[in-house]
Amino acid sequence: MMLIRDHLVRHPDRCTHNAVCIPVCPTGAWVSTPPFKFDASRCMESCRLCLDACPSQAIYAVFRKGDKMLEPKKEQAKQK
Repeated sequence: MMLIRDHLVRHPDRCTHNAVCIPVCPTGAWVSTPPFKFDASRCMESCRLCLDACPSQAIYAVFRKGDKMLEPKKEQAKQK
């Protein structure tokens, strides 16, 4: 079963709003006004330009394997 990138997500707590993702996107998938929404229908699966350009790593990919969605593991809250 193949692993396929389903969509991209912008993590709002990590985003610095520098909007570096907008000019590097060759298809205009990132909307140029805050909160910088993403149009998945315009995104090319093999492209990683916005992921690589983001200085705060606020953009991450969600993958699909068959019917199952695979999201990155969430960091566990640090205990005091």
